[in-house]
Amino acid sequence: MSKFKKKKSGDLPAISTASLPDIVFMLLFFFMVATVMRENTLKIQNNLPVANQIEKLDKKNPISFIYAGKPGKGYEKFGTEARIQLNDNFAEVSDIVAFINAERAALREELIPLLTVALKVDKEANMGIVGDIKQELRKANALKINYTTGKGDASQNMK
Repeated sequence: MSKFKKKKSGDLPAISTASLPDIVFMLLFFFMVATVMRENTLKIQNNLPVANQIEKLDKKNPISFIYAGKPGKGYEKFGTEARIQLNDNFAEVSDIVAFINAERAALREELIPLLTVALKVDKEANMGIVGDIKQELRKANALKINYTTGKGDASQNMK
């Protein structure tokens, strides 16, 4: 029997972290490419009218959308009359001023005057609701209004 025993090396070698930044950046780029920015879920029917002389809005300016139309499939419990949708929720006409103020509060100060309100109104909707929306936008001092349409021949709107 010997006094000296050889130590058996049973320890695992250390894990190399040299490739860890490469893996992190690869995952970051994957999620940046694969992620879709969330848009509003429409709860209304939104068949836009068509026009032949249209202009595209600048993406550099902030845009807030107000949707109006009859409740869509699955939302018939809200009635058959045209309703207003702000973001993802049905709203009343009186909620528009608070909505515009909240949109302005989320913007930087220099962008507040550039805020454009885009109305996406179903072509079957009554013009009374559009007039009510415009009155509330005047109360909120949101005077830059855009009517969103599809591109096509305007005579198709009569059908």
